[in-house]
Amino acid sequence: MAVFCSNLSLGLHAAAQPLTVLQASLDNSLTNRMSKDDLKRLTEESALEVKRVCLLFSQLKELVTIERIRPELSETHIVPVLAEVTAGAIYLFEESEMVLNSVVPDIRRPVLMDKARTLQVLSSVLLVAHGMACPRDTVEMVACENSADTIQVVVRNLNSRFEVMDAEKRMCMVLAEASIRSQEGKLTWNLKPFSVQIELKRAPIAN
Repeated sequence: MAVFCSNLSLGLHAAAQPLTVLQASLDNSLTNRMSKDDLKRLTEESALEVKRVCLLFSQLKELVTIERIRPELSETHIVPVLAEVTAGAIYLFEESEMVLNSVVPDIRRPVLMDKARTLQVLSSVLLVAHGMACPRDTVEMVACENSADTIQVVVRNLNSRFEVMDAEKRMCMVLAEASIRSQEGKLTWNLKPFSVQIELKRAPIAN
């Protein structure tokens, strides 16, 4: 509950920022003195802030859903899941003149996961990695058998040069962490260089 409250507070704080901008820019004492061109420009800028607010509140709604609805975990092989995610993202990276490199060994033992949630997490993490990369960067997705009990998936860009992350991307990482945690897994991430580590529990060995 403490983690959920902290994440919820982070999201509300992020949403408050564009709302504060809107409140200040739409003050009657300012708009009454504006020319038509200035009002048009203000409308365009306000539309962008409204879009940000809508996205952030949508992310907050998703966070509540993740915390409220427990997933049904099933034994799933990770290799096809990673292949599906990579296939869906490769064209985005190519269009941006970036490289998406997937290194996945033949992991035979399945993991416990909610496939739909895991696909969403991996897709979201790749989108964030894309947003934190520059042309000619290489983003890697590497899977390995981390221990006898877990499998690790790492998404990283060792050449990333960004020092800050905007509120929308940070909320994407909050949602990804909450979703993996709901599956009894673990997600951690670093900004410099950009790296996300996901650990999923391996399915028990049948007797």
